[in-house]
Amino acid sequence: MDQTVDEPTFGRDGAIPRRRRPFLSPLNQRRWQNFKANRRGYWSLWLFLVLFVLSLFAEFIANDRPILVSYKGELLTPVFVNYPEEKFGGFLARTDYTDPFIQDEIKANGWMVWPPIRYSYRTVNKEVPTTAPSKPAFMFDSREELCARYAGGIDDPNCHWSNFNWLGTDDQARDVLARTIYGFRISVLFGLILASISSVIGIAAGAIQGY
Repeated sequence: MDQTVDEPTFGRDGAIPRRRRPFLSPLNQRRWQNFKANRRGYWSLWLFLVLFVLSLFAEFIANDRPILVSYKGELLTPVFVNYPEEKFGGFLARTDYTDPFIQDEIKANGWMVWPPIRYSYRTVNKEVPTTAPSKPAFMFDSREELCARYAGGIDDPNCHWSNFNWLGTDDQARDVLARTIYGFRISVLFGLILASISSVIGIAAGAIQGY
């Protein structure tokens, strides 16, 4: 019985081209397909990854310092650099960008770009609508109630949606949403680092015992 044998194909230089190994082995490919079949688990993974990536940029999402400031023709990045207040005509070592004097000074000589949430994880809201802990902003009846403690009421420049506490505040008037974003990042990074260290120690201990 005649058998045909496939002859190897050669490249232009006469060498046999290497076959590319797949990124995942057949077993892992099957595992991945089984995981994708579980729609809840699959979309939960993507949701977790999106939230984790966003939390890595927490300083650009929730911060009591502007991302970018233009002052007297100079571009400043308070999100990275702690500028002294004397740069804006003050005298303190650290600039409080929520101070009306600083805001008016910058507005008169330039502009500011704020994060969507104007609170960091430790920022105390001095204009919280009620006694702390305050309820979420969407539970208030009107904008007037939310901005009652601002000097200008609803016409105050700081009566802005980014200054509202959308998930409320804790007992020290700190924004819950900002603290959740920063806390999520710390928790996930701590878990990943701990798992990595445990894996290295476990593999090393197993290798030593096996040897």
